[in-house]
Amino acid sequence: QVQLVESGGGLVQAGGSLRLSCAASGSLFSIGGMGWYRQTPGKQRELVATITSGGSTNYADSVKGRFTISRDNAKNTVYLQMNSLKPEDTGVYYCNADIIHLTTRTRMSYWGQGTQVTVSS
Repeated sequence: QVQLVESGGGLVQAGGSLRLSCAASGSLFSIGGMGWYRQTPGKQRELVATITSGGSTNYADSVKGRFTISRDNAKNTVYLQMNSLKPEDTGVYYCNADIIHLTTRTRMSYWGQGTQVTVSS
């Protein structure tokens, strides 16, 4: 079984910062791309940032210059540093990872349970 566990969400004032973490554990052989997505009520889940196993990154236009995604392959962990937060960044943030299972060697996309980020104005 593979699990993604997120942490680091919370309530912050506009202009503040938060750092999200997502650790993968369990029966994993290798991890490919990882990323962060967010969802607000009534809207579809949207991409925030992704990072490949080699470290190449991609960001939504709305967060470029404010958010930074990074990963620690030794710890099977991906991070999202969020600076200059705005009220419109409020939402549930989900971690995603493409993982090859240790025993079946099948590749699947896994999701974390989500962590709430609330930015007050």
